[in-house]
This record gives sequence, structure tokens and C-alpha cells, in this order.
Amino acid sequence: MKPRLFSAAAALGIAVTGLTVSAPPASAAPCTDIDVPVARGTGEPGTLGFIVGDPVYRAVQNALRPRTLSSYRVDYPADLGEPASVQKGNTDLVDHVKAQAAACPQQRFVLVGYSQGANVVDNSIGISSDGAVVGGPIVATVPAELAPRIAAILLFGNPIRAIGRQVTGTYQSRTKDYCADGDPVCRAGAFNFLAHLSYGSNAADAAAFAATKV
Repeated sequence: MKPRLFSAAAALGIAVTGLTVSAPPASAAPCTDIDVPVARGTGEPGTLGFIVGDPVYRAVQNALRPRTLSSYRVDYPADLGEPASVQKGNTDLVDHVKAQAAACPQQRFVLVGYSQGANVVDNSIGISSDGAVVGGPIVATVPAELAPRIAAILLFGNPIRAIGRQVTGTYQSRTKDYCADGDPVCRAGAFNFLAHLSYGSNAADAAAFAATKV
């Protein structure tokens, strides 16, 4: 693990710990048109994630009207001190998609992941984050028969990019993977940590991309 990348990821936990936010509750409609599971970044506050999840979900809601949407906060530690954090998120995200798909046969999904949460999504679609900062081995993947129901994947500050990896194969054309200039978490040799906190500015563009895929 590259020390500079680890320092940036650790700083994220420190940077967001002191934030106090009041975010709207996630929609709980059982069988909406689109479900949006979100894996937040390390230590990130907010309902779905103050930096990425909350603004991206609001933007996707706006872009996909009049379709109905629900959201899901992936249940995992998002903690640098938990060795199996990514694996727990990986398991929970795949379990959620399978359960929702069974309960709601017409529902489709937009998967969102930020920083450590991007590693959760990577693993869940079969792209290993092992070897990346806060990454880990794949423990579960979305079943192949459900792949057509994954309409879009939105990733932000994805650590696998710093080790020369990206989303390929089945989901490549449905994925928008944002890596800000200077972000050391997704760019090897970069050093502008503030860039890693900038992804809320991509919310409208990400939502527009999702709208073209749904």
C-alpha cells in the first residue's frame, strides 16, 4: 500500500468526522422504478454520504422524474480500522440487490460508490479492489442474470484507478468513474487531498449520465 494514498484516505476520515449535517431521509418505497444503493466513503457523515451520496441521489431523482426512486445506504463500517470493511460492504450490497430484485421484478438499479465505497461497488460487480488503498478481495458479486437490471454505475475517487485498474467487461459502458485532477486516492503520485472532497460538483453530470442508461 502506498503511504501517500493511505494518508489521503486516513485524512478523509479525519476531515469528515467533525461535520454535522441534516440530510433528508432516504426513500423507503418498496418497489420503485429505480433503486439507488450508495456505498459512502470512509467516515463520511450524511444519510447516504454528505460529500457524494446525498447530492448525487438528489440529482438522480431530478434527472429521472417522473420515475419513482428509492435509495439504500450500504450497511458497512466504512472504517480504516476495520480490516474487513470493504468485504462487509461488498456482501451487504450484493445481498441488497438480490433481495430487491426478487421482491420487485421490474426494478432497476443505479449503484453509487465513493472512495472506499467505490471499492465496495467494484468488488460487487466483479472488479477486484484487492491491493488498492482500503480495498480487499471479492467476496460476492451481483449474479449474472441480474446484470441487465444494473442500469448505471457511478463511481467517485475510485482507489483502484491508482493501481492501474478500472471497470471493464459487462458494466464498462454503464459506468461513469470520476477521478479529480490531483486526487491522490485515485491518481498515483498526486497530492491534492482537497480534490478528493470535490465530487459533489459532479452530481448533475453523473445524474445526466444515469438518465441516458435507464
